[in-house]
Amino acid sequence: MKIPSSLGTELRRLLELLDGDVERRYASLGLDYRARFTPIVRSLEIVGPASIKSIAHHSGLSHSAVSQTVAQMEKYGLLMLKPGSDSRERIAQPTEKLMEMLPLLHIQWAATYRAAAKLDTELSASLLQIVGEAIAALEHQPFAERIATEIYVPTSAANAYK
Repeated sequence: MKIPSSLGTELRRLLELLDGDVERRYASLGLDYRARFTPIVRSLEIVGPASIKSIAHHSGLSHSAVSQTVAQMEKYGLLMLKPGSDSRERIAQPTEKLMEMLPLLHIQWAATYRAAAKLDTELSASLLQIVGEAIAALEHQPFAERIATEIYVPTSAANAYK
């Protein structure tokens, strides 16, 4: 018997289906590159060398997520980190290896965009639009608050942990 799926499980599965195939395409092109690098690369293309804080601001990702991804990209040889004006600040800058990948990455990103648009024609609504709406709603009222308003703990269960 299969257990019922939860929202989190289904979202992870969706992301695995999307990112897994995108990463297989990168590998088929001979690129040692991960889908999670894309928001960092796109931010750096727009603003040039930038701090983790600036990349987080431009990409919409958390500071922690950007910091972890930038560290991974440095290990892949795609970014160099230099000290910023503040001793705690690090400036990320693309390496020659990343710059050489960009033409193929741009082709792949354009194909991915077109494939996503075709996927949307099979859905009841645009996946990107729905995800954007969900993010906006959760930024307005976090999921933790939503759960707190829905929770019911019987008195006997609550007293069991005192």
